[in-house]
Amino acid sequence: QVQLVESGGGLVQPGGSLRLSCAASGSILKINAMGWFRQGPGKQRELVASITSGGTTTYPDSVKGRFTISRDNGKNTVYLQMNSLKREDTAVYYCNADVIARLGWSPRNYWGQGTQVTVSS
Repeated sequence: QVQLVESGGGLVQPGGSLRLSCAASGSILKINAMGWFRQGPGKQRELVASITSGGTTTYPDSVKGRFTISRDNGKNTVYLQMNSLKREDTAVYYCNADVIARLGWSPRNYWGQGTQVTVSS
């Protein structure tokens, strides 16, 4: 129905940068919001950033000033620019989208498979 595919993860040294991308495809009428979550080993999944179709963004204190989320609504794509990366940022990053798939349907939440981000020297 709806697929989310992430890309851009990898290995980076502390202080470095990465840019993640997530493209949504399939049966999509409207995406209300998209965002990024992450889950490190032994940790619970947590919100990293979110953005509405209108451009309203949300960040937790842990990434404010370092991460920036943006989107291209026409391409159903969301990006996460990560700067000044720390070892604590190491996690699998998951793309999330709140999607109205078809006319008259209620919004549903979809997840990508995740992309690994490892911050290490």
